[in-house]
Amino acid sequence: MKVTADEILKSKLYTLDQLAAKRKEWKAEGQTVVFTNGVFDLMHVGHLSYLAAAADLGNKLIIGLNSDASTKRLKGPTRPVNNEYSRSVMLAAMFFIDAVVLFEEDTPIMPITTLLPDILVKGGDYTIDQIVGAPEVLANGGQVKVIDFVDGYSSTGIINRIKDAKQ
Repeated sequence: MKVTADEILKSKLYTLDQLAAKRKEWKAEGQTVVFTNGVFDLMHVGHLSYLAAAADLGNKLIIGLNSDASTKRLKGPTRPVNNEYSRSVMLAAMFFIDAVVLFEEDTPIMPITTLLPDILVKGGDYTIDQIVGAPEVLANGGQVKVIDFVDGYSSTGIINRIKDAKQ
């Protein structure tokens, strides 16, 4: 029986409990698990560069994705532009992403402390002491890395250019 592209995409979408079990499997196999998080509302070159660099740090890349409610609280009432399912599937479509897990909270502390990745990654606008979950990952023997952003790319910037063009 042929597996459809939709089935492959959906196979990368996990609940936190499902992903915790998968994380145990990966750990038993000796896989290095990398975790990063974000809203990833309008995918752009900056996101792709950042996510590819994060994937290169290990064998498995997990994305913690802010839910729609979390995104609204953090970014305002007009965000997200794309709903959580659309954003999840867009991320799952990337061959170098192994799992996507939604979180409802304003920070990814719950998935980070549940999964305890080997490497926790955030973008270049953070310092290690500002990264949620860094103390827990470091205390578990993991690493925390900061990856430089590609200048000139942001979802907010794209949204603002679209708004300006319409005026």
